[in-house]
Amino acid sequence: MSEQVQHDARACDGALARAFGFLGKRWNGILLATLGSGPAGFSELRRAVAGISDSVLSDRLAELCGAGLVHRTVHEGPPVAVVYELSDSGRALTPALRELTTWARENLPADRCARESA
Repeated sequence: MSEQVQHDARACDGALARAFGFLGKRWNGILLATLGSGPAGFSELRRAVAGISDSVLSDRLAELCGAGLVHRTVHEGPPVAVVYELSDSGRALTPALRELTTWARENLPADRCARESA
């Protein structure tokens, strides 16, 4: 007779923990949401995501590509151009990111966040 495994009803789902561990890393979710509007080059992403440094942008894009959420395509020039775009897995996140955006607008007003961080 096999033992039944008892699960704590309050235990966090491992997949959800992995998702927030990855998406909660600063800039990852923002970059995915930005690429949800369509492919973009490095400079375009840097302009779209205020406050991100070139080195962090490069690291995050490499991480997103490594996770299979973003594709990096090099177009031979001249001039050579590198374009980033969501993969099928990255596009699958778009509805969830839209829902999070809507929720944040309704429940985390920008002025309240500014007051709380001051």
